[in-house]
Amino acid sequence: MSAASRSRTRSRAVLLAAVAAAAALTLSACGSGGVSGGGGNTNFVTGNNGIDTVKQGERTDAPDLSGKTIDGKTLDVADYKGQVVVVNIWGSWCGPCRAEAKYFAKVSKEYDGKGVQFVGINTRDASTSLAVAFEKDFQITYPSLYDPTGKLMLRFKKGTLNPQLIPSTLVIDKDGKIAARALQALGEENLLSMFKPVLAEK
Repeated sequence: MSAASRSRTRSRAVLLAAVAAAAALTLSACGSGGVSGGGGNTNFVTGNNGIDTVKQGERTDAPDLSGKTIDGKTLDVADYKGQVVVVNIWGSWCGPCRAEAKYFAKVSKEYDGKGVQFVGINTRDASTSLAVAFEKDFQITYPSLYDPTGKLMLRFKKGTLNPQLIPSTLVIDKDGKIAARALQALGEENLLSMFKPVLAEK
């Protein structure tokens, strides 16, 4: 191999290493955005089960979550003050949302009338018909706000949600403050462990 060929090979190797390093940095930045530790002064403490919680007395108010539902009705989450509200952000296009939907349907029915209200926020679906079909398929009976462009998600204090992470779930306490969040799909056990301690609070 000539000196020129060796030089080209070395240059290519250096370039590939630089590209790989840049890609790794980019991936780590995307992966860590809002996932743990809260940020934005939201007081979240990261649990080992992927659920972040905030102690009573350190919680921030949930933003205004009101508008039209996927079936054309009007909904204001503030009307549920005095109950624990479980807010699930989902889209019919989202595989992990499909995986967790059966657990949300089951648990929401089990806790109906027991001080817990489930509410969905449907995002990035091009039409309400897609969202309605999803809820019918999974027998989801609680209401979902229609938020195709993600405007409702942007109302949350910085660091509370990452709009790129769908599904996400929040628990709002009886005083209308954000008590817990999960920025991932949930199974039945994790879903229950997320809101039951908040429901038990005095």
